[in-house]
Amino acid sequence: MKFEELKSFLDEKADRYNTPDFIENDPIQIPHRFSLQQDIEIAGFLAATISWGNRKSIISSAEKMLSIMGNSPYDFVMNYSQKDLEDIQDKSIHRTFNGQDFAYFIRQFNRIYKENESLESLFEVRESETNFLHAIERFRNNFLETEKHRSHKHISSPGKNSSAKRIIMFLRWMVRKDKRGVDFGIWEKIDHKYLSIPLDVHTGNISRKLGLISRTQNDWKTVEELDIAIRKFDENDPAKYDFALFGLGVTKELL
Repeated sequence: MKFEELKSFLDEKADRYNTPDFIENDPIQIPHRFSLQQDIEIAGFLAATISWGNRKSIISSAEKMLSIMGNSPYDFVMNYSQKDLEDIQDKSIHRTFNGQDFAYFIRQFNRIYKENESLESLFEVRESETNFLHAIERFRNNFLETEKHRSHKHISSPGKNSSAKRIIMFLRWMVRKDKRGVDFGIWEKIDHKYLSIPLDVHTGNISRKLGLISRTQNDWKTVEELDIAIRKFDENDPAKYDFALFGLGVTKELL
């Protein structure tokens, strides 16, 4: 396809899938159950963190975490008891994300929210930066601190060439603003022009079929290659094309 044809094609697909109907079967439904910003952030971050595998399974596991927190994530994070954390430690949560990881995340959230009103301040993009690579690394260093823990593997590092798909997806939820009702857009200090496409097997394969990327690995270098291609279609809102690539992957339209 020529540039204008491809742009028109992707715009149409993004428009089709960026609707409230998208929420029902996607992990983004988890933070959509809340109205308090901190609840949305915590529920969203936890749901995004476990977003690998079957979507129904992801949603079920996220609901388990909400239930453990009494369906009040922020209140639980700020007021848990030591016994609460001890009870969580042995629970099964989602695949390799277990009770130890969940308890660790709760402790880290507690520390961070004592120092910050929102997670937004930990992800701010600096003037010389063109994407979230360094912002994610700064967040990782803050959230994980220096002490080695098994939970570190659950927050990917683009600095180590990971595509950081789950964090990029979380950032889209929090940063991207439109009137469609899917993404929250509750972080107002960060411009969504810096967002990237959450890159996984499906979005990677579709992007290659469309000639948007040539690299065969789904890593951070490929995220940046896709940035260059996708921002030519809309430099101010590149992440809207995540809906197009996701939709094409689900419908298998290009297979």
